[in-house]
Amino acid sequence: MQAAPTRREAWVRGWWFGTGYLLANMYWLTPNLGPALLLVAIVLGFLWSAVGLAVWAYLRPPVTLGRAAAGLVVVPSAWLVTEWIRSWQGIGGPWAVLGASQWQHPVFLALAAAGGVWLVSFALVAANTGVLLAITARSLAARLAGVVAIGVTVLAGPAIFALTSPPPVTQSITVALVQPGLQGPKNLPAPRLAASERLTASNAGRADLYVWGESSVGYYLGDRPRIAATIERLSGTARAEILLNQDALNSRGATSKQALLVDSAGVQGSYIKTRLVPFGEYIPFRSALGWLSKISKAASSNIVPGTGAKVLHATLPGGRRLSFGALICFESAFPDMSRVDTDNGAQVIFYQTSDSTFQASWAPAQHAALSAVRAAETGRPVAQAALTGDSAAFDDRGRQLAWAGTSYRGVLIVRLALPSVSSRTLYDQWGDYVPWTATGIAALAALIGLVRIRRSRQAPANGAPAHTPVRIGLVRSRKSGG
Repeated sequence: MQAAPTRREAWVRGWWFGTGYLLANMYWLTPNLGPALLLVAIVLGFLWSAVGLAVWAYLRPPVTLGRAAAGLVVVPSAWLVTEWIRSWQGIGGPWAVLGASQWQHPVFLALAAAGGVWLVSFALVAANTGVLLAITARSLAARLAGVVAIGVTVLAGPAIFALTSPPPVTQSITVALVQPGLQGPKNLPAPRLAASERLTASNAGRADLYVWGESSVGYYLGDRPRIAATIERLSGTARAEILLNQDALNSRGATSKQALLVDSAGVQGSYIKTRLVPFGEYIPFRSALGWLSKISKAASSNIVPGTGAKVLHATLPGGRRLSFGALICFESAFPDMSRVDTDNGAQVIFYQTSDSTFQASWAPAQHAALSAVRAAETGRPVAQAALTGDSAAFDDRGRQLAWAGTSYRGVLIVRLALPSVSSRTLYDQWGDYVPWTATGIAALAALIGLVRIRRSRQAPANGAPAHTPVRIGLVRSRKSGG
């Protein structure tokens, strides 16, 4: 992008870079979307053309100190605006956000506690912009600006991590994440449910709460009183409540995904999945794109969404009370949902997922990794129970406590320390101030760029001399003698 010969070429290179970025991160959607994945990547990849323009405008040679300083702010802002736009649920949601790549480094994830995953993305792009300047800039001042940017962005996370005191722990709980795995080639509902029940029964008394994966109950319990009664008895045997997940039907026969908190007396709380998986559970703009279901495994009909995040309340052994956020599958990609649960008093966040369609791919690991980012953002421990993997748990700073891959079959027992409900991260308090700020910076840079383009186009007409002397010479041809 920096070396593009023209503005238009930089724009095109940014576009194709974005297309490649999305294809590399989400290739595992090919079985569901087929060739339509390329179309989706091309459409969304267009957003990165703004990054190409920003890189070309501020970082192409010769780079002065002023342009270098501006580029270190504008280029990360352009990237962040791109991520924020495509994170809108209506066009797909925030999967493969660059900042999530740092989930294995809690020290750098401290940036997420200050500004969410958005601040981590901004820092990554700023650091790489600094690397580009340090390598390619001819001006010593511009190169030093790049080195300083690298130092600041690399040290910011560790500094926040070191200066932030861990919140006081009010209590600890033991959670059982039940992962039965695929039950036969068709993964039918009956053996899937039986496996979850069997694993819970064999680990009775070992946990304060048992969390099952998404669609662990492939039936609507309102129509299956015997199954409901069996699960209630199982809760009594386990001496703890069970957070299960059912495929529910409303009065009109429409399907929804629903988390149910069940004890020996029945259902004690429920939550309906709000953010649905694009193409897997609904097709965006179905009126225009509904044809995709005919050439791929995209959803034949849209699942009915819920109305928003909701905190559930469990009674633990010994009469202790636990307030937790219950979110489902794709909702782990959305920072705002875990923030809402935290604002409403959640002490811990639980995710239920399946991911059975994508077992032999990068998708399950990508999905589980998002829990680390959500933990760092909210300052709450986060655990994900996956029907077929990957299940994982992280403490309130995003440090990994447990992980079970797709080959695992069993129960993952993890101890979670719960911070005070009153403890709040800066991101939890201030919200999305980072992407809003980046939007303002990118908008200002775009306005300045448009003004400069207009002036450059007007300059020859307004500044040319009234009479331009032209020297004409005649050349005689030796062959013709003319």
